[in-house]
Amino acid sequence: MDLRPASLDDAPALAAFARDAFDAAFGHLYAPEDLAAFFADYRSEAKYAAQIADPSIKIMLAEEGSEILAYVLVAMDESFMERPEPRPERPLFLSQLYCAAGQTGRGLGAQLMQWVLDEARRQDADAIQLSVFSENFGAQKFYARRGFAHVADIDFWVGSHRDNEFLYELKLA
Repeated sequence: MDLRPASLDDAPALAAFARDAFDAAFGHLYAPEDLAAFFADYRSEAKYAAQIADPSIKIMLAEEGSEILAYVLVAMDESFMERPEPRPERPLFLSQLYCAAGQTGRGLGAQLMQWVLDEARRQDADAIQLSVFSENFGAQKFYARRGFAHVADIDFWVGSHRDNEFLYELKLA
């Protein structure tokens, strides 16, 4: 398994992988039209191409050969306003961390999370923030084991469907 930054050439495969991973994990929760709207807005090839080209966003892929097994997307200086005071001054926002169905338990998430921690330090972030679905207990345990704490309740929209999400934060020294 290799980690490498996403390039513009990866946008089509990354968008397809991201849709498949989200659908496998959460697709059963949404009406087809809500899921389609979410994918069109947030999991399209054009969206990933724009994010790859944005210098404030970094996407790291975990691959075997040319097959994407997992990925993480982070953005500097994005923050949740729902976060109670005191808010971090320079947060790194962990926007997406997904593994392919059947690939969990191989350490992919741990390796990508180590990259996130290293990236946060490189960018002199004072915290890492992320949102996690309120019923995604496995992800909550994964983040809690790494020192993240639940700091606020937030909304996450998939089309016209509102999910209850938790804002997790890891303060960095």
